[in-house]
Amino acid sequence: MARTDGGPQWVEAVATPAGVEVWWDEPRPHEGGRRCVVRRLPDGSRADALPAGWNARNRLVEYGGRSWRPLPGGGLVFTNWADQRLYRLDGGEPVALTPEGASRYGDLYLPPGRDEVWAVRETDDVRDLVAVPLDGGPVRVIVKAQHFLMNPRLSPGGGQIAWIGWDHPAMPWDGTLLCVAPLGEDGVAGPYEVVAGGPEESVTQAEWRDDDSLYAVADPTGWWNVHLVRRDGSGRRNLTPVELEFGHAPWKPGAGTFAVAGDRLVVVYGTADHRRLGVLDPGTGDLREVGGDATYWASTVSAADGVAAAVFATPYTPLEVALVDLGDGTRETVSAPKPLPDRELLPDPEAVTVEGVHAHLYPPAGVQGPAPYVIFVHGGPTGSSPVVLDLEIAYFTSRGLGVAVVNYGGSTGYGRAYRERLRHQWGVVDVQDCARVARGLVETGRADAARIAVRGGSAGGWTTVAALVHSDVFACGVAHYAITDPEGWAAETHDFESRYLDGLIGPLPETRQRYTDRSPLLHAARASGPCLMLHGLDDAIVDVGQAERFVAELDRHGRQWALLTFPGEQHGWRKEETIVAALEAELAFYGQVLGFETPEVPPLKLKGRE
Repeated sequence: MARTDGGPQWVEAVATPAGVEVWWDEPRPHEGGRRCVVRRLPDGSRADALPAGWNARNRLVEYGGRSWRPLPGGGLVFTNWADQRLYRLDGGEPVALTPEGASRYGDLYLPPGRDEVWAVRETDDVRDLVAVPLDGGPVRVIVKAQHFLMNPRLSPGGGQIAWIGWDHPAMPWDGTLLCVAPLGEDGVAGPYEVVAGGPEESVTQAEWRDDDSLYAVADPTGWWNVHLVRRDGSGRRNLTPVELEFGHAPWKPGAGTFAVAGDRLVVVYGTADHRRLGVLDPGTGDLREVGGDATYWASTVSAADGVAAAVFATPYTPLEVALVDLGDGTRETVSAPKPLPDRELLPDPEAVTVEGVHAHLYPPAGVQGPAPYVIFVHGGPTGSSPVVLDLEIAYFTSRGLGVAVVNYGGSTGYGRAYRERLRHQWGVVDVQDCARVARGLVETGRADAARIAVRGGSAGGWTTVAALVHSDVFACGVAHYAITDPEGWAAETHDFESRYLDGLIGPLPETRQRYTDRSPLLHAARASGPCLMLHGLDDAIVDVGQAERFVAELDRHGRQWALLTFPGEQHGWRKEETIVAALEAELAFYGQVLGFETPEVPPLKLKGRE
């Protein structure tokens, strides 16, 4: 499982005289957690495009932005995790294009007709759009504008540049600006105009149609639809006026949900229950689904020569790279097959709505009558969990634990109104929604009321510990790299999320009482059951002190707990040995608290009073 879970973040199709090449990156937990870029040639052969020891990742806004692009002729430009520098690879060893220093580069883009790569450069919380010559010349600043920038794009004629920007306290799903500026002969942008977006309109992606207009994903209607936007700001047309999402929450600058394919668009769209791949005719509005039986398509898509490269999954297959024919809609999997458990070990998911709350249910194997259940809480909180094969879930369901994945209020994939349910209500709505789904499982006879756990990572870890202290539904909780002290986190976290809580709880100091009332740390004495905390020691998003302080409070109040920390891990598990250790500890914890045997994993010792 540790080698199969996870999948590509970025994909690109490249037209060559021999046919279409497909490039993607994939996680390598067994190689220290690095991300390796892979190239698939038109003849079907695959090879690593990145030598061993190199890791195509970056720390732009800590979550990382688009980290590589294939160069014409088969080369590669990429960011390397170890030093955050940009490199060019044309065979042999990679050559550095940027100087040593504190800067990070991400959201890479190759402007047509220019021998340079454009990127967002981040230095000490200052961000610029820069051009880096592919021959290693000096870095040139193209744009200085908003505090956060992404999506640099050069117009077809080369005379205009477009980008998306926003400022604190907004997050990019709250409100962004689509900006257009002339590009001077010196390669520097002139004064810009805002052609779409605003304080309550989120533009997540834009691509030029021609020198006078752009396609842009924006949500003025409350849904991320595809719009045609005039460069002079004189008007726009919604090309997909339906209550479906054609966009996503841009946590990682450089992701995208559509690609231009000649006079058509390839689009990823739907809800968090079913994300489709389609071909859109912008002139007629005709939208045709392609790609077969996939229940999920990731926010990365590229088109070339009548085909699209994209990443898909089903409830029984993991994230894989596909080539999809835009004519007949057929799908060919091009990434290497992954080892999978036997089909009978995989649960059959069911999308349900419980009192207005969206959830996906995964029944336990071999259990008759009410079963122990675990409520899975996704991170973000502005995110969602799709209906896909998740081997973490299968690990538990195959051992007799049911799983309910809750897309609580605030989740993406159901329109802005559903996202806005969490505004100023984090720690309230998310907790109530998880409890509501748990009670629904009990009322329908699926779950044993005395044996329901809650677990999540990051913001999902927050909801986990908040649910333990602010409800009486859960027998225990497992929190991966969790926020436990919201006011402390707001002061110590990174720049990108430093004002996130303004919208989730409220601005400080005006709403400090809300922070006090909702803080799991300050109410640890109320915990309804034991808690297992897991945290990476190199986490720059949520400091390990958040976990340490919480378990100290649990201990002080006589509650049971365990804390496991992992050297070299950041915000999320990437190393094979960490993934295995975390899962085995979690299973042992559930067995001990919920009352079943787990002989296949090492025992876990809880601290505190029984």
